[in-house]
Order: sequence, then structure tokens, then C-alpha cells
Amino acid sequence: MKLSNGLTLSRILLAFLFMIFLFKGGLLYRSLALLTFLIASVTDFYDGKIARHKREVSDFGKLMDPIADKILILSAFLAFVQLQLVPAWMVILILTRELMVTGVRLLALSKGVVLEAARGGKHKTATQMVAVLWILGILLFREKTPSIPFFDDSIFFVAFFTVWVTLSSGLLYLFRNRSLFHAK
Repeated sequence: MKLSNGLTLSRILLAFLFMIFLFKGGLLYRSLALLTFLIASVTDFYDGKIARHKREVSDFGKLMDPIADKILILSAFLAFVQLQLVPAWMVILILTRELMVTGVRLLALSKGVVLEAARGGKHKTATQMVAVLWILGILLFREKTPSIPFFDDSIFFVAFFTVWVTLSSGLLYLFRNRSLFHAK
């Protein structure tokens, strides 16, 4: 297996490890959750970079990289709903966008076209990863100190901004690939 594809698949495994640490609670496990998520996020940067550098870009990587991202991000945001940090409606909007984009990618595949992640999707993923890291940082901070309203309120605003970026990139993706919807 190519290193770049191995990094992509490792992101899926790291998502599950992240969830285990996050729900164990306590300073140690929350720190491990943050570290695991950070490592998984770094693999997203390096898998594509390595594939391009070694000229190993593959249809598998083009397809699986965004799926691995979705698994990692959605696992974090679903966990935040369960921990009552983020409203469920925000995660439903993120999930809806991700399913719509995946649907477009599957439609393209049915027509023999493999769609790579667009620049807006990369910005969306980076925004989501930063949001998750911010929220995890606040969870760690809460383990040692009493709740501070500014930080608690920032969770909602960071999540709201993330939803806005997510939906915007999804609408742009649909618009750019609108030709796939025309019958031939």
C-alpha cells in the first residue's frame, strides 16, 4: 500500500481512537483526544502532499481522502452534540452538506468521472479541524479551571462560523458541478 493511502486510512482509525479518549473524560484522556485529533489532522495535510510529490495520486486517494475527512470531522461534531457543546441542528447541517457532496461525487463516478476535492472543500475541512481543536482546547481548559463565559460562548460562535463555511463550500461545489445533473 502506498504511504499516502495508508495515511488516509489511518485517519479513519484515528477517528475511532479519538472518540474513545474523548469519552473517557479527565485531563489525561482529553489531552490524548486532542493529540489524536491533531495527528489525524496532520495526516490530511501530508497524504495529498506525499501522493503529489511521489506522483502516486490515485483514484482511491481522490475518493477516500474526503471520506476519511468526513469520518474524522463528523465523529468530533457528533461527540460534541452528545457532550452538549454544540447544538444538533448545526451537525445536521454539516452532515447534510457532506451527504450532498458525496452524492455528487457518486453521481460523477457513475458517469466515469472522479471528482477531486475542490479548494473550497479544503478550506472547509481546515476550518472544521481548527474548530474541533478549539473546542477540544476549551474542554481541556475546563478540566483544570472553572468555566469562563467567553470561552463557553466562543464554542457556539466557532461552530456557527464552521457551519457557514461548510454550507458555503457545499453550495459552491454543487454549482461548479451542476453539469452532472443535466440528462444526456
